[in-house]
Amino acid sequence: MPREIQLCLVYRDMWQSSGKYMPNANQLSKVAEPIINMKCWDRIETNGGGFEQIQLLAGENPNEVVRKWTKPFNEVGIKTQMLERGLNALSMSPVSEDVRELMFSVKSKQGTNISRSFDGLNDPRNLELSIKFANASGMISQSCLCITHSKIHTVDYYISLAKKFIELGTKEIAIKDMAGIGRPSSLGKIVKGIKNYSPNTIVQYHGHSGPGFSVASALEVARAGADIVDVSMEPLSWGTTHADLLTIHEVLKDDGFIVKDFDKKAYMEVKQLTQEFIDESLGYYINQKNRLMNSLLISSGLPGGMMGSLMSDLEKSHLSINKWLKKNKSDEINIDFLFSMLSDEVNEIWPKMGYPPLVTPYSQYVKNVALVNVLNKIKGKPRWSLIDDNTWDMLLGKSGKLPGKLGDEIIKLASDLKKEFYTDHPQNLIEDTLKKNRKEMKDLGWSTGLDDEELLEYSLHRTQYIDYKSGKAKKNFNDDLEERRNESNSISDTPENKVEIIQIGSDKYKVEYSISEDTSEKDLGVVDGNSVHSPIEGRFVLTKGSNDKPVKVNDVVKKGDVLCYIESMKVMNAIKSEFSGKIQKIYFRDGEDVYDDDILFTIKK
Repeated sequence: MPREIQLCLVYRDMWQSSGKYMPNANQLSKVAEPIINMKCWDRIETNGGGFEQIQLLAGENPNEVVRKWTKPFNEVGIKTQMLERGLNALSMSPVSEDVRELMFSVKSKQGTNISRSFDGLNDPRNLELSIKFANASGMISQSCLCITHSKIHTVDYYISLAKKFIELGTKEIAIKDMAGIGRPSSLGKIVKGIKNYSPNTIVQYHGHSGPGFSVASALEVARAGADIVDVSMEPLSWGTTHADLLTIHEVLKDDGFIVKDFDKKAYMEVKQLTQEFIDESLGYYINQKNRLMNSLLISSGLPGGMMGSLMSDLEKSHLSINKWLKKNKSDEINIDFLFSMLSDEVNEIWPKMGYPPLVTPYSQYVKNVALVNVLNKIKGKPRWSLIDDNTWDMLLGKSGKLPGKLGDEIIKLASDLKKEFYTDHPQNLIEDTLKKNRKEMKDLGWSTGLDDEELLEYSLHRTQYIDYKSGKAKKNFNDDLEERRNESNSISDTPENKVEIIQIGSDKYKVEYSISEDTSEKDLGVVDGNSVHSPIEGRFVLTKGSNDKPVKVNDVVKKGDVLCYIESMKVMNAIKSEFSGKIQKIYFRDGEDVYDDDILFTIKK
C-alpha cells in the first residue's frame, strides 16, 4: 500500500545557509499566504538557529517577528518548527537552565509547535532538558542525530544514540545531515534501525545539498521508513542549502510514495517574492559561491549552514594573506587554493580534536582553528598557536563528552597551558541568570515583555539586544546596506579596487574586492618598543564582558596578560601580551577592523 511522505519547507535555514540576514517581519508576512496557498506543506521551519540573533543585528525585534510569522500557519494547521542548540539554546555559547526553560515556554506561546533540538557533540545529557522542557511547554520534542562521516560515526553509533533520545522521552527523531555528507545507504540503515526499535517514532530527514548526496539520501530514507523530508525552493535551493521541492517531489512520487501536489501559481509567487527580498536588500549579503555545489565538502564535512560565514571569512583571510605574501615578496595565492588548504587542514586536525560533529558551534571552532593553522603554515609558523576560549571549553569537556579521543599534541598543549579537563555534566558549570538579568532590565527601565520574551532575548543575546534597544543595530545595518548598494553601483577597477566578472549558469556577477595598503611601521607611526601583532583578521575589541576594564596607554602589563580580543568567525580570540612593560600606544579604536599581522600595541620594557 502506498505510503505518504510529508514535506517541510526550511524557509529559515535556506536563507541562513545562503547569506547573513533573514527577511524581516513584513517580508515574512507577505510570503506566508502564498506558501500556504501552495497546499503541499505539512511543516514550515520558521525560526531558531541564528534567526533571533540575525533579526537583532538588523535592528528588528525577533519576538514580534516570530509571532507575526507563525500566526498564519497556526491558523491553517501547518505545524511550525524551530531549531535549538541544546546547552546553547539559541545562543552560540552555553546558557543557564532557567534561560533554557524560559525559551521553550516563550517560543511555544509565540506559536512554534515543534522544537528540533541538537547537541553539537551528540551528547544525550545536553538534550535531556531540551526534551523535558519542550514536552512540558506543549511543543513536540524532536531530537537530532548530527550526521557526520568517520570511523567512529557508524550506523550502530547513530541507532544507539536515537534509542537514548527515545528513552529520554523525545517524540521525534531528526536525521540532521548538516553538511550533506551522510552516505545515502548508511542513512537508510539508520532510519530502518530506528523504525525497528520504535515504529511509531516520527523520523524527519534534513540534508544539505552541497556535495550532491541529498536527493539520493532523501529517497533512501523514505524507502527505509522516514516520514518527513525537508526541502528548499528556488531561488535559494541547491548549493549549500537544500534540495529543491520540485526535484524531491518528483523523485518520491515516481518511487510510488504519496506526496501532496502543489499549486504552481502559488509556487511562482513564493519564488518571485523570495527573489524580491534578495533584490531589495538581502542579496547584498549572499555570497554567490554559496549557490554552487562543491564536492570538496565531502572530505572536509563542513556544514551548509555555516557556508555563508565561511566564504566571508575566507575572502577576508584571502585578502589578508595575499597582503602578507606581497609584503614578504612571495607569490600570491588564489582563493580556491586557500579553500583546498583549509579542507585538508580540517581533515588533519578534526580527529585530533576528538571528532566533534561539524555542526554549529563546533563546526565554527574546528574551521577557525584550521584557518588560523593554514595562515600560520603559509607564514612558517606552527599549528595550534591560537585557540579561543570556547574551543578550549569543547576540548576540555566543558561543552559535553567528545565522541573521540583527543590527540596527544592537544593533551600536551593543555598540560603546558595548565588547563584542566572536566567530566561532570556541562549544565552544572552555569548558574541561573534570569533573576540577575531581570534586575538589570528593571534598572535600565526596560520591560521584560509579554511572557518575559524580552527577558529571554536579553539573556540569550545581551550585546545584540542592547544595540537593538539603543537603535545602534538598525543604524549599523542601514548604513552598511547603503554602503553595499553604493559600491555595487559605482565599481571601479583600480590598483586598490579589483573587479572580476564571474559567471554562474547564465548569470554574470560583478565582484569587487579591495587591497589595503600595508600597515607598516611608518604608516602607523610606530613608537619605540615591542610590537604586538594581530594573528588573525577581524574586529578589534578591547573588552569581552561588560565588567571588564579596557587597557589604556601607560598601563603596566605582564607577559600573558589579555590586551584585547579579535572577534573573528563568530568567536572572541584573546590577544595576550608577549612582553612585560608599559603600553606606549594602542593603534586601533574599539570596533575597528584589523588584518592579520597589523600592529595592535607597542609595549616598552
